[in-house]
Amino acid sequence: MYSEKSFTARIGKDEITVATGKLAPQAGGAVTIRVGDCMLLSTATMSKSVREGLDFFPLSVDYEEKMYAGGRIPGGYFKREGRATTDAVLVARLTDRPLRPLFPDGMRNEVQIITTTLSADGVHHLDILAVNGASAALHISDVPWAGPIGAVRVGYIDGQFVANPTIAEMEHSSLDLRMAGTKDAIIMVEAGADEVTEEVLVEALEFGHAAMQPFIAMLDEMKAEVGKEKAEIVLSSIDEGLETAVIERIGSRIEDIVATTTDRHERNDEMGELREEIVNDFFEMDETTNLSEVREVITSVQKKAVRNRILYEGIRPDGRDYTTVRPLSSEINLVPRTHGSGLFKRGETQVLSLATLGTPREAQKIEGLTSDDTRRYMHHYNFPPFSTGETWFLRGPKRREIGHGALAETALRPMIPSEDEFPYTIRVVSEVLSSNGSTSQASVCASTLALMDCGVPIKRPVAGVAMGLVKDGEKYAILTDIQGMEDHLGDMDFKVAGTSQGITALQMDIKIAGITKEIMEQALAQARVGRLHILENMLTAISEPRDNLSPFAPRMLTIKIDPDKIGAVIGKGGATIRSLEETFEVSIDIQEDGTIFVAGVDGMKAEMAVKQIEGMTKSPEPGTIYPGKVVRITDFGAFIEFLPGIDGLVHISQISSDHLKRVEDALQLGDEVMVMVTDVTPDGKVRLSRKAVLEGLTLDEAREDDKPKGGRPSSGGGDRGGRGRDNRGGRDNRGGRSGGNNRR
Repeated sequence: MYSEKSFTARIGKDEITVATGKLAPQAGGAVTIRVGDCMLLSTATMSKSVREGLDFFPLSVDYEEKMYAGGRIPGGYFKREGRATTDAVLVARLTDRPLRPLFPDGMRNEVQIITTTLSADGVHHLDILAVNGASAALHISDVPWAGPIGAVRVGYIDGQFVANPTIAEMEHSSLDLRMAGTKDAIIMVEAGADEVTEEVLVEALEFGHAAMQPFIAMLDEMKAEVGKEKAEIVLSSIDEGLETAVIERIGSRIEDIVATTTDRHERNDEMGELREEIVNDFFEMDETTNLSEVREVITSVQKKAVRNRILYEGIRPDGRDYTTVRPLSSEINLVPRTHGSGLFKRGETQVLSLATLGTPREAQKIEGLTSDDTRRYMHHYNFPPFSTGETWFLRGPKRREIGHGALAETALRPMIPSEDEFPYTIRVVSEVLSSNGSTSQASVCASTLALMDCGVPIKRPVAGVAMGLVKDGEKYAILTDIQGMEDHLGDMDFKVAGTSQGITALQMDIKIAGITKEIMEQALAQARVGRLHILENMLTAISEPRDNLSPFAPRMLTIKIDPDKIGAVIGKGGATIRSLEETFEVSIDIQEDGTIFVAGVDGMKAEMAVKQIEGMTKSPEPGTIYPGKVVRITDFGAFIEFLPGIDGLVHISQISSDHLKRVEDALQLGDEVMVMVTDVTPDGKVRLSRKAVLEGLTLDEAREDDKPKGGRPSSGGGDRGGRGRDNRGGRDNRGGRSGGNNRR
């Protein structure tokens, strides 16, 4: 029998419970973590052996989203969970990023962290809980790791910071900041915001770091009581003698290349030749030499040379100073048939974004544990191999591509107009055509251009910039617009996107401890200057969204009808709406509140469809004259269809100024006539008069003329009585059952 032990800590107003000892006993470390009725199972397991020839740390982090956690059965044919959803991939990435830097250098044992959702209450977020659960499982496991870490979400509601706000509370927050850190330092930050200032963001980071401390302290207590001994593993390291020999063989040649060559391709060619020369020399001296270690030493020497030149000479690999942004270029309207296109280039990084407009029905429906949602703005990011001059198999978007697309979507979402202002579904795809650093932020810039070229009335243009940090002791340099090499050798990757008014997205990964408040403030201030410089260039291509949409974009018209009359537009089995779409070549989307979106490339046809729908759902108004068509003749009068699906009775006495013995003396089936509505009864019967139109009578005069000459009203008899298709769902004389108000 297994013995379970529980530990609790409070973050904000929530009590978080971590338990171990009951579930998954064969995992290296296993915990359940719970807040409210949300519960996750997190496990951390390490392989006992190392795969031969492995030259990287094989860490995998997975987040398994199970629909049973929300008491639901998955949709689709197979009725079981399949490939990870986009949200699950993003949670896995969020978990991976703060854990990875704390594993020992040279670790080659495979480590697998799996978080499984067991229960979701729809009140609390699961993503931050997943990060904390993984931290707990790792900390008490036998896996060597320099944790623990804690994670927290920070909201900014009514001018106050809130730790771990609920899903409902986040609806009112202008900031969604997710962060993780150790007792001493922040390691990872991911944020979306509605143009918050740099000052608010710095305060939020301080607030969040303080809020996670009780949880971190609890994990240390938990490890002391139930944690396993850390396993002894063999770390990969370079033979000291070989390292010394390689460094001596290199001499000052790498420093000379770094100091004299600013062109990336020329530098890479020279470094490639040097690397090949030295590797061949060592192979000729001893064929048993580990050549991968030789290459690793060369890379390490180059990294040190570049960092020293940045820190102590103030010169970056391409010759720039700390704050200079690479040459910029912005263009729009490059692709003829797309609804909007934007090309943004920064140095060698080049991104083409394409915008497409669609109808509301084309919005992405998301089936998730916390809530079902419909996403009407989507951003997708593609990173093909040719963008770096390489080749590999195309197998769909990788986790990195999904993450970069989500970051760009977060940056632009606050600027997307509401559905009431702009009732379109919007999809933007960013194609990376050339990469040398910060393609995610280039995609933000290119997508802003594409949206404005498309005519989407965004609130303000958004630009993004990637910042870096190189630090040695107390000396540091903050770099604006980092390129690929600086990203690889730096100590911080810091992406900031926003408008001229404030920040809309931030992503930060810190590889070292000791990032002070002063460094954060300087980095954000420097990023703002760079962002505004980039915005200035973008606005030279297009200063504001176009007034008109592309001729190839659908024209969207919106009308509002009585929700009770939705059935009249849909028709039996959807026949009416299909007929409208085919006749007018439009797409029609109907909302539950009676809002109807009509979209078509041909604006005139879309307007005609709207008029048809208005006619079908319009209630007859006494005194109004309508064109109509004779649809049935009886002994006592004729039934005239004067609105789509709605007809009324013209009594024989109201057909002509002359006395008629037979209706057919004046009217035949299919005749088109003008009639006036003289009365609409509470139960939907409509009384019409042709005579009133012929004689130019007013409504009062027409009603007086139509009064019975005896004591009984001349209703005309008959079981229809001018009702048409009433709103009671009953059967009329034509057969068939109506399902709404006054419709066929």
